[in-house]
Amino acid sequence: MTHAPDWLQIHRGDAPLILSFPHTGTALPEELAGDFVSPWLARRDADWWVHELYAFAKDLGATTVRTAISRSVIDVNRDPRGISLYPGQNTTGLCPLTTFDNQPLYREGCVPDEAEIARRRAIWFDPYHAALETEIARLRAQHGSVVVYDAHSIRSRIPHLFEGELPQFNLGTAGPTGEPDTSCDNALADVVDNLCSLSGMSHVRNGRFKGGWITRHYSDIPAGVHTLQMELGCRGYMHEPARIDEHNWPSPYDPGHATALRDTLQQVLRACLDFASRRDA
Repeated sequence: MTHAPDWLQIHRGDAPLILSFPHTGTALPEELAGDFVSPWLARRDADWWVHELYAFAKDLGATTVRTAISRSVIDVNRDPRGISLYPGQNTTGLCPLTTFDNQPLYREGCVPDEAEIARRRAIWFDPYHAALETEIARLRAQHGSVVVYDAHSIRSRIPHLFEGELPQFNLGTAGPTGEPDTSCDNALADVVDNLCSLSGMSHVRNGRFKGGWITRHYSDIPAGVHTLQMELGCRGYMHEPARIDEHNWPSPYDPGHATALRDTLQQVLRACLDFASRRDA
């Protein structure tokens, strides 16, 4: 892909590391904005400020791929066939109909039908994945091994999705369908898991969030493509009100508050680079 649309933001580096930002977008296309119950609800479940939290990745030589389109329009981290990532658990689909709190997103009569879902997939989903595929192939040609790091965050308490408070670090290494739940070499998963433990913050490996479609789809360990997802409780870099509303959410990104979290994430990304580089040696 040589000329990306404005909503698809690609930064090319030459290190064997790609960061994917599928949920940091908040843009609502003009032709769809009136279909939603409210713009705030349609943007509320974004992975707020995550691309800013990881801004240091470019200095490490990493490639980044980000969509500016809201996940409420189409979720580029869902199976395009509509298959649930977490059978039997509450989750959202390719074109979500509800928020994380199970509130309707669309006005009556505005729910997207199959033709509209196919249109959105062609406009926003397919180009995002074409970009990821292109960058993986480019870096694989240079390095042999590549780590694809899918970067996420979520509110720390969402009763509809999980009980209690989500751990600060949620490492996901779910493998491809039908394969063991290891989307990357265990050596990489172990070192990332250990760094999260050493942070002193709460952490879990393959807990409620095991990795979305990107983690599962692009994993190809024999071919040198190692994938993992990091889901962060957003309390680590922004302040979460006890009850959120249109007046207090999202709260701003707080660089000072984020220092400890960002330090660990820097160690994690350096470990990913070290892993991929040693595989090339």
